Amino acid sequence: MSCTLDIRLKRANKVYHEGEVLSGVVVITSKDPTQHQGISLTMEGTVNLQLSAKSVGVFEAFYNSVKPIQIINSNIEVLKPGKLPSGKTEIPFEFPLHVKGNKVLYETYHGVFVNIQYMLRCDMRRSLLAKDLTKNCEFIVHSLPQKGKLSSSPVNFTVTPDSLQNIRERGSLPKFLIRGRLNSTNCFITHPLTGELVVESSEVPVKSIELQLVRVETCGCAEGYARDATEIQNIQIAEGDICRGLPIPIYMVFPRLFTCPTLETTNFKVGEYAVSYPFLITVSENMLMLVV
Repeated sequence: MSCTLDIRLKRANKVYHEGEVLSGVVVITSKDPTQHQGISLTMEGTVNLQLSAKSVGVFEAFYNSVKPIQIINSNIEVLKPGKLPSGKTEIPFEFPLHVKGNKVLYETYHGVFVNIQYMLRCDMRRSLLAKDLTKNCEFIVHSLPQKGKLSSSPVNFTVTPDSLQNIRERGSLPKFLIRGRLNSTNCFITHPLTGELVVESSEVPVKSIELQLVRVETCGCAEGYARDATEIQNIQIAEGDICRGLPIPIYMVFPRLFTCPTLETTNFKVGEYAVSYPFLITVSENMLMLVV
């Protein structure tokens, strides 16, 4: 006797804000009538932390104490023990998205060392002779957008061999001069990073110009902090030996699940983003701030 369990949210994008109500249906499909010991729905929000391999031993005390941080945990009974008819059964549900006490509903964030995730889990308990059924469904939490206008602060930048970092043999680099401008040092996280770039001169032909977005995640406690950088995305904005003095547009959309407003807590921090060299981006309250 086959029986399947599914969770379907009413919102196709599965994006919710604090204070809203998650609504949908639990769908049970079975060819024959199914006996069950109750169906429950659990909403969980957790922050999972982990250290990179290079940090093991350096922060051994913290490495052994990393545990998931619970943001929200609620449970409701969808259906009491009984018997379901054959075919498809849809059971509607509503779940208010509220946190208790002084806890904060952080935005959904899928990082490498910091992961903030919200899940709905449906459990269908059955008799000893039949296996219990469980179905998980992730939903996305976003902060409400800020009201008001952002002050625009254009930034001009210059890239030369001397401005590059972490270069061992600087003398072997060809001479070049690249100038550019970012249209704003502050922008909403839902808006793209824009500007332009101009190659003024280069001793060797240009093969490609790429824009790289790197995030910096920090995990730690009283024993110490581990700070690691990982690449999020890499986009090509020019290909081939482009004309000198020709403005090249810069346009980068921030991947929503892999970037988030700055978070700074006792155990973790997500708040620094680097776009190529020598730029540093920090995120604050739904906004991105660029510091040159």
